[in-house]
Amino acid sequence: MKTIKGPAIFLAQFAGDESPFNNLNEIAQWAASLGYKGVQIPSWDGRLFDLKKAAESKTYCDEVLGTLASHGVALTELSTHLQGQLVAVHPAYDALFDSFAPAEVHNNSKARTEWAVQQLKYAAKASANLGLQAHATFSGALAWPYLYPWPQRPAGLVETAFGELAKRWTPILNTFDENGIDLCYEIHPGEDLHDGASFEMFLEAVKNHPRCNLLFDPSHFVLQQLDYLEYIDLYHERIRMFHVKDAEFRPSGRQGVYGGFQSWANRAGRFRSLGDGQVDFGAIFSKLTQYGFDGWAVLEWECCIKDSSQGAREGAPFIAKHIIQAVDRAFDDFAGAETDDNMLRKLLGL
Repeated sequence: MKTIKGPAIFLAQFAGDESPFNNLNEIAQWAASLGYKGVQIPSWDGRLFDLKKAAESKTYCDEVLGTLASHGVALTELSTHLQGQLVAVHPAYDALFDSFAPAEVHNNSKARTEWAVQQLKYAAKASANLGLQAHATFSGALAWPYLYPWPQRPAGLVETAFGELAKRWTPILNTFDENGIDLCYEIHPGEDLHDGASFEMFLEAVKNHPRCNLLFDPSHFVLQQLDYLEYIDLYHERIRMFHVKDAEFRPSGRQGVYGGFQSWANRAGRFRSLGDGQVDFGAIFSKLTQYGFDGWAVLEWECCIKDSSQGAREGAPFIAKHIIQAVDRAFDDFAGAETDDNMLRKLLGL
């Protein structure tokens, strides 16, 4: 067993135009002041990070690491959630997802996809230059509009979608493999990879690629009523990253999993600040430790009720309290006795 590292914080929800959230030096200092030992950087946010430069310049990467180290903070991983989303976009979402890309590729889905693929390849090289082991992203989606089988899906529709998804991602996975980095998909609504079954379909389509791995975030499983503890039992060998994020699901006579088109505050399923939701983090940290996960426990803060500043303050001690120092000996060693082969055979009556 190994001890999980942390606490760390994903900076995406905190970056902004005002100090200390508009540059890496100050936001790292802010994170450290709250008790965080690591930060996960959103690679699309130019206020904090230059992804292309990091892919091309080891010197720049050393400067980034030096800036963080000056505040006693480590870099846990980079994220390309927004760019990964754009690797595969159904036309129904073209207009909405254009905002994830630079203006020069708006209204041009082919150019936008090419831009996204290049961003992922930059991320692989940048991660290697930074000495990282894993990277966070989304899969994108082609079949998501057909999630519910009404009208009935024609035979082969889902298989065709996953075949195309695998075709787009396999060269990216190969680039990550060449750079020694695990690519971790966050299993998330709006992605074709949104639960265990869909991940298995994708994994088969990419021929069980060794770099095709998982970012575990239990909040999304609460909202779809999936057993997130059994999920760890099933997929622990592929879990390489961990977002510590809380959620609650309180169905009523008016709405359930689908949410009735309500706002976040009025949905049956809501993301919550750590400790305010229903996720059993004690059991999660126990299972991950049991299976030898030694990556970072990274706060991803999202809540429709509590202010982000309070959520960030409360997050570090919450995570620290749940990190388990893995045992280095059996708890009942004191009662053990030395044995040899003769003794074992005698005990068995042989």
